[in-house]
Amino acid sequence: MSFNPRLPANTMVFEVRRDNSVWPHFRERLEELMDKYGLSDPEKEAFRAIDVRRLGELGVHPYFLPQITRLFHGAAANHSKSAAAEAYRKSFGDKIVE
Repeated sequence: MSFNPRLPANTMVFEVRRDNSVWPHFRERLEELMDKYGLSDPEKEAFRAIDVRRLGELGVHPYFLPQITRLFHGAAANHSKSAAAEAYRKSFGDKIVE
């Protein structure tokens, strides 16, 4: 994984996480947001699949990867078996050490 600070997905995640009027509706507004920020087709495909491993390969900052699963699944009851953690684990499979 190689962080690309100019990648539109990084800007989108950074800004959405800071906007209390947007992040609660991230899943419902995903297509609109991806268009607004000018994401590439590979970025869009990875977001639609919630494939954080692929997003990392495309250049999303490693800190944002678990944040992305929280945007989709919420951060409440955030623990190792939460929906967000399971989505992260699904993307990385055997690459994660528990």
